[in-house]
Amino acid sequence: MRLSRRRVLQAGLTLGGLAATSRLTAASAALRAQTRCLVGDLNIEIRRLLDAPIIYPDLDGGIGTNIQGPSLIEVPDWVPRPLGRYYLYFADHKGSYIRLAFADELDGPWSIHPPGALDLDRSHFLATPAPVSDEERARLEAAPSRGEGVPSALFTATQPHLASPDVHVRRDRRQIVMYYHGLEGLSLQRTRVATSPDGLRFTARPELLGRSYFRAFPYRGYWYALSMPGVIYRSRDGLSGFEEGPTLFEPTMRHAAVLRRRNRLFVFWSNVGDNPERILLSTIELSDDWRNWTAEGQREVLRPEWAWEGAELPRDPSVRDAINIRVNQVRDPAIYVENDRVYLLYSVAGEAGIGIAELTLRC
Repeated sequence: MRLSRRRVLQAGLTLGGLAATSRLTAASAALRAQTRCLVGDLNIEIRRLLDAPIIYPDLDGGIGTNIQGPSLIEVPDWVPRPLGRYYLYFADHKGSYIRLAFADELDGPWSIHPPGALDLDRSHFLATPAPVSDEERARLEAAPSRGEGVPSALFTATQPHLASPDVHVRRDRRQIVMYYHGLEGLSLQRTRVATSPDGLRFTARPELLGRSYFRAFPYRGYWYALSMPGVIYRSRDGLSGFEEGPTLFEPTMRHAAVLRRRNRLFVFWSNVGDNPERILLSTIELSDDWRNWTAEGQREVLRPEWAWEGAELPRDPSVRDAINIRVNQVRDPAIYVENDRVYLLYSVAGEAGIGIAELTLRC
């Protein structure tokens, strides 16, 4: 029996629809399992996209040798003539501007946009060293060294810089929004936000939002942000009026990334003093009262395993600050999601480049 072309097409559409429905059902079931599974019961799989970093000092001499703090977006369709399909924002821990790379594929090749996305002069943060009294200067100069490659206490307390971009495509506002931190005063780092129509030219807002290292996510009519060390904030519009909530992690927490799955928040983070410093995972159940949220569990996700991640270097406990030599550490996690596939970006060999891996969580 021969089928008409219409019936063949209908059958194909039906089968395609069933297959798509099956995939959605499987994805939904996996999502439900993730929201119930204890951290200790999760099966975590990591697949590095390359046997090399995607961003590294020799990629472009202008970006320097300290490379950290990634944040990745797919350029929205309203942007005319984008440089590439993806924009990757990152920083020098003590640098004067937010860097920007672009590519058409996640594994590259990546190219550098030399002007970057935002510099100190337009950030509303200090652009010259913070004032310091003679007494305070003497105290800072007398502080012991914290190891090779770690800046002095005086430099850290006074050096103006921009870092920790956390970038979001806000379709509700038709804007690209970037949280970032800088130096507001002596030893005082805080977060501000900047907005852009195209991801290349950002306009900073003067309001101080909270502590440094914001990692923001929307949930039930609010924008929440997890800062260092684990302090949670929330705001109605995600741009102003952030209210400080509880502290959910210990003071040794460094930088974090967040992935929300329904009413559960997966927090990827690293811990100062670990040997080696590595990416960890905890979860937060997003109950009705945000002031009762608590972080639960702790699992290792990724540690240095390859020479380009610093695995061949001596192991020493990490310290809080920038690191300007290659070390056996991975830091600065960031999460990017595309078509239900989750990618983990991270700083390699301390702060010597950026790696990317596909991350799978199963219960």
